[in-house]
Amino acid sequence: MAVKLGIQNTAGDEKQQALALRVKGDRAIFFNCRVDGHQDTLFAQAYRQYYRSCIISGTVDFVFGDAAAVFQRCVMLVRDPLPGKPGVVTAHGRRDRQQTTGFVLHRTRIVADDSLASKSATVKTFLGRPWKEYSRVIVIESIIDGFVHQQGYMPWEGKNNLGTAFYGEFGNVGNGSNITAREEMKGFHVLNKEKAKQFTVEHFLNGGEWIPETGTPVRLGLFT
Repeated sequence: MAVKLGIQNTAGDEKQQALALRVKGDRAIFFNCRVDGHQDTLFAQAYRQYYRSCIISGTVDFVFGDAAAVFQRCVMLVRDPLPGKPGVVTAHGRRDRQQTTGFVLHRTRIVADDSLASKSATVKTFLGRPWKEYSRVIVIESIIDGFVHQQGYMPWEGKNNLGTAFYGEFGNVGNGSNITAREEMKGFHVLNKEKAKQFTVEHFLNGGEWIPETGTPVRLGLFT
C-alpha cells in the first residue's frame, strides 16, 4: 500500500518508453499518490490493484499491463506526445478471453494538461488501444473532456476495428463522452447498469474483502 507518494520518471518524452512505476502484487493499493511520466508511465503488470484519488500522467499507453485494476476518483492527465504520435491513456494486455483482468476507470476524469490542451485540434487522443488480442478497458461514471477523439479507441494494429478486444462504457459525461462514433467499432460495447456492476470494485476485485480494512476510501458499487 502506498499513501501520499509521488513517483516520477524524468527521462522526458524524447526517451520514449520510460516506466515510472511497475506494480506486480495482489491486493496492491495506491491512495492519494501521483505518478508522472510520458510513454508507459505505469506498468500495472498483474493481479488485483486499486488506485484511489491518484493523478497519473503520460503521453502514449501510459497505463499498460495485464492487471485487474480499478482507478477510482483518479485523474488521467494526458500530456503532449512527440510530433506525429497520438495520445493514448490505456493499453491493456489480456491474452485470453478467460482471463479476469482489465482496467476500469470509475468516476475518473480524463483531462489534457496545458501543453496538450492548446493542440487538441491537431493531436488525436484516445482512451485506449489493444496491446494484446483480448485487451479490456471499461470506463464508467467518469468525466471525459472534449479533447478525446470521438472514436474513443484506436483500432487493433492493421485492422479497421478493435478486433477481439472488449471496450465498454456506462454513464459517462463530458464533451468527449459521446459514444455515437464508438458504436461503429467491433469490440466496443454500450453497457447497461447490470453489466456495469460487474466491473465495480466489489465484483471485479472482490474489493469488499480486503480494501475497507486498510482504511482506504472506496466505493464498492456504482455511484448512481
